[in-house]
Amino acid sequence: MIRIAVVIGSTRPRRRSAVAARWVGEVAARHHAVTAGEATFEIVDLAEYGLSVLDEPVPALFGDYHHAHTHRWAQTISSFDGFVFVTPEYNHSAPAALKNAVDFLFAEWNNKAAGFVSHGVHGGVRAVEHLRQIMTELQVANVRTQVALSAFTDFEITDPAEPGTIAPGPHQEPTLNELLDEVIAWSGALKKLRAPAGPAVAM
Repeated sequence: MIRIAVVIGSTRPRRRSAVAARWVGEVAARHHAVTAGEATFEIVDLAEYGLSVLDEPVPALFGDYHHAHTHRWAQTISSFDGFVFVTPEYNHSAPAALKNAVDFLFAEWNNKAAGFVSHGVHGGVRAVEHLRQIMTELQVANVRTQVALSAFTDFEITDPAEPGTIAPGPHQEPTLNELLDEVIAWSGALKKLRAPAGPAVAM
């Protein structure tokens, strides 16, 4: 079974990312790999983990975690084979909360796959460009297909201070399904790189 996390990449109250992530989860639940019992998708909300600004005394590369919130976060990320990051664009980049959460860990991300669903005035594409570079450094394979949701055409918003409701254009769900296909395929292919090595054979 391939396990994919749908990561809500913002912790801001009344964030639109939570609305978008629920849509991703609904579409994923209908995906043929899920209905066939080959994959599962689970929403992971950064706001539920209470991560402070990075406070680990040892760089994540060494895996020597000291704090309970880091261990909890590491256990969650370790349990997944791939990720769909749902992110807004803040000031031409990804939210600080998402970058901070990523920086807490290292090995837990390695040799997995990621896709991106972004949203914003310009579809959130600039946030994803930064996230792709970050994921590459963490040995996370970035899939090509991206869903970019426009605040103007893919949401119904009557008050800019509220998240509104999602109303994706007709092309968005097929694009999301392509993204899910790619994330599932790459997550499965990379699993063997994470498998523990067998016992040494005496020669």
